[in-house]
Amino acid sequence: MNRSRLRADEHTYPIHSPENDDHLVDPNGCCVLGIRMLLRCDRGCAALKEELLRSLPSAEPACLPSNADMFTRMLKLRLLNVVAPVYFFTATAVTFVFHFCFFVPTIFPVPDAPLWASTTLHTALFLFSMFNALGNYIMTIRYPAASAGDSTVPVCSPHCSDKVDAHYLLNDRHFCKLCRKVILKRDHHCFFTGNCIGQKNMRYFIMFCIHTSCTCMYSLVLGVAFLTMEYSISFEDPLTFLTLLPLSTGYFFMGTISGLQLFLVLMLYVWLGIGLVCAGFCCQQVLLVARGQTWCQMQQGRLQEIQSPWQNNLKDVFGTRWILGLILPVQTVETCSEEKQD
Repeated sequence: MNRSRLRADEHTYPIHSPENDDHLVDPNGCCVLGIRMLLRCDRGCAALKEELLRSLPSAEPACLPSNADMFTRMLKLRLLNVVAPVYFFTATAVTFVFHFCFFVPTIFPVPDAPLWASTTLHTALFLFSMFNALGNYIMTIRYPAASAGDSTVPVCSPHCSDKVDAHYLLNDRHFCKLCRKVILKRDHHCFFTGNCIGQKNMRYFIMFCIHTSCTCMYSLVLGVAFLTMEYSISFEDPLTFLTLLPLSTGYFFMGTISGLQLFLVLMLYVWLGIGLVCAGFCCQQVLLVARGQTWCQMQQGRLQEIQSPWQNNLKDVFGTRWILGLILPVQTVETCSEEKQD
């Protein structure tokens, strides 16, 4: 029996016909919800049919991973899901210790009136950025992007050839293999928070990136000032910072500097890296939000034309009280009902 095949993603599905109506099953074991009902509908389902057909996987033969390969891949992702939050909290604790035990006592040693005011200002700025970073981190976890209307999740076969960690369902819903939940308007899975980023927690995630970037760059500036005052290192030449880590590593093995000094130099590069990555990632997310699109749609090639003004798209995510959200990790937009998305 000849079956027409449809290309989209990495699976193969037969197009509906009377003789193959009973074979609308994912050959790789991933169920497709509502296919038979939608394809049998004669009128009023044109838009849903088109979206369904775009989401059906591809006809190209793929080398299916073995059970061991799938288990190893998922084990690595789950391990990363645990290690990344531990790394975040460790870097946060180290930043606190360096700021209050090394930077402030060294940069502002004499408690006279002008320096006291400067010390208070610097400490307030640092605590403000750190408080907002941790607060939005907690809010990102507290308000997960899981779809409350989906009580049943699809079962994915161990032989699934999907190379990403989620399956596209209908109406901008994805099933995340790591979260084991259906995510509404999924953008990506954040390993640092251990959950998916979607419509409900996108604002908190963006603010988390902004304040984390500010905290890291501010700590970098204080660290450079600390090295300048404590060890008389001049950073007027840009090559000084570029060669600081390899030279410090050599001096450490020669016994010239201590392990604490080497660790401080290493933290300078950690702060720089995290600050730049968070800043770039934040700019990307704001651009996608303004266009009303997600990173998942970019990866799957399902980008559509902008249907609403960018002001409305930003308002849907940041709410009308967006200024309050810049200074406090609070809820500034009501959670949209999922019925509105359907």
